[in-house]
Amino acid sequence: MKPHARRVLAEWTQVTYQVSQRRAARLVPMNRGTLRYVSRRDDQQALRRRLRELAAVRVRFGYRRLTVLLRREGWQVNAKRVWRLYREEGLTMRTKRRQKLASRVRVPPPAATAPQERWSMDFVHDRCIDGRAFRVLTIIDQFTRECVALVAAQTWRGEDVARVLETVAQRRGVPHSITVDNGTEFQSHAMDAWAYRRQTTLAFIRPGKPVDNTFIESFNGRLRDEGLNTQQFLSLSDAQRQLDLWRYDYNAVRPHSALGDRTPNEMRQAHEAAEAGDTQVSPARLTIDRQTGSRYDEEVLRLNVALV
Repeated sequence: MKPHARRVLAEWTQVTYQVSQRRAARLVPMNRGTLRYVSRRDDQQALRRRLRELAAVRVRFGYRRLTVLLRREGWQVNAKRVWRLYREEGLTMRTKRRQKLASRVRVPPPAATAPQERWSMDFVHDRCIDGRAFRVLTIIDQFTRECVALVAAQTWRGEDVARVLETVAQRRGVPHSITVDNGTEFQSHAMDAWAYRRQTTLAFIRPGKPVDNTFIESFNGRLRDEGLNTQQFLSLSDAQRQLDLWRYDYNAVRPHSALGDRTPNEMRQAHEAAEAGDTQVSPARLTIDRQTGSRYDEEVLRLNVALV
C-alpha cells in the first residue's frame, strides 16, 4: 500500500477503535512521522476552479485535452498535475471499452499528403426533442482532419448530397477522391454525374467494412460524443445552428492529438506556410481562432442554462 492509503487506513483505525495515533501507526504499520505529516503545498484553488469550468463546457474532454486548453491560456502545468487535480475533483469519465477488431483493409489506400487530396463522407442520425429524426451529412479532409461540412436534413437523396458538395466545391475546390460507403445516396446517378463533371473519384469501401473509412468513423464518434449527445435540439434549424457552432469549434479551437495537439486550421495554415517556403506560421494568425473560440463556450453555457 502507498503512504496515502496507509494514512487513510490508520486514521480510520483511530476513529473506529478509539486507539492512539502511536497504536494505529504500529498496527497498519507505518512511520508515525508519515502519519503526522501535514502538506504545505498550495491547494491551487484557481487552477481547480478553471479546470472545473473547462470540464463543465467540454463535457467529453479528457484530462489531456484539458491540459492543452489550460496551456493555451497561459497556465504552467503538465499532464500529471492536471490528472491529479482532475481525479481529485471527480471529473473522470466512464468510457466504454471498444471491442478489438481484427479486420483490416488488405491493400490500404495511400495516405493523404496534402489538403484537398482526399475527403471522407458519411451520415450520422439523431432526433429533435419532439422525436423527429434527422440525418447529418459529415465531410472531412483526411490530411488536416478539417470538418468541411456538417449539414442536417430530415431526408437525403443523391441530388441533395451532390448539391451540398457543389456548394462546398465552389468555396474551396474539389478533392482528388472522396471515400464513401455503399449507401444508396452515394451510389446514385446524381452523385456519379457530379463526380464525372467535377473530375473526382468516389472511392467506395468494401460492403459492411466501415473500418475501411476510419477517418470519418472516428470523426462521427467525436461528433456524437462531444456534440450530439451533449445538446438538445428544438427543431431542425436549431440543430443546424448548433452544428455550425460545433464545426467552428472543432476546426478552430479543439486540439487534435493526431495533429500534435494542433487544430485542423493550424494544420492547414502550417502546410500552406511550408508550401510557400515560410519556416513558421505567424503567431497572429494562430491566435485569432483561439480568441474567437470563446463564442462556442458562451453559446453552450447559454443553451444549458436555458434548458435547465
